[in-house]
Amino acid sequence: QVQLVESGGGLVQPGGSLRLSCAASGGTFSNYNMGWFRQAPGKEREFVAGIARIGGGTGYGDAVKGRFTISRDNAKNTLYLQMNSLKPEDTAVYYCAASRMGIPTTALGNYDYWGQGTQVTVSS
Repeated sequence: QVQLVESGGGLVQPGGSLRLSCAASGGTFSNYNMGWFRQAPGKEREFVAGIARIGGGTGYGDAVKGRFTISRDNAKNTLYLQMNSLKPEDTAVYYCAASRMGIPTTALGNYDYWGQGTQVTVSS
């Protein structure tokens, strides 16, 4: 069983940047496709970005394309999300998640393990 712990959230002004990290333990990190999701108050949890376990291919939600970058360091068992040009509508709790599926997936239900989340607030 994989345990995931996010960090790096906080308060940032519009146009600013943040880098989230997700430390994994208890499993073989490189065996999992990984993803970032977010949930704003009163809204459903949505896919932000994903990265494949093999080859490192990436995919992004439309709202963050061109601004966010997902990456992973399998030697450090860590997932990252670099967030640039942040907007107030990016305010949410951000979650990392691990999927045992053989192919990368954007569907929330296909992820097996979740972190506790980290709050990102974009406000002036």
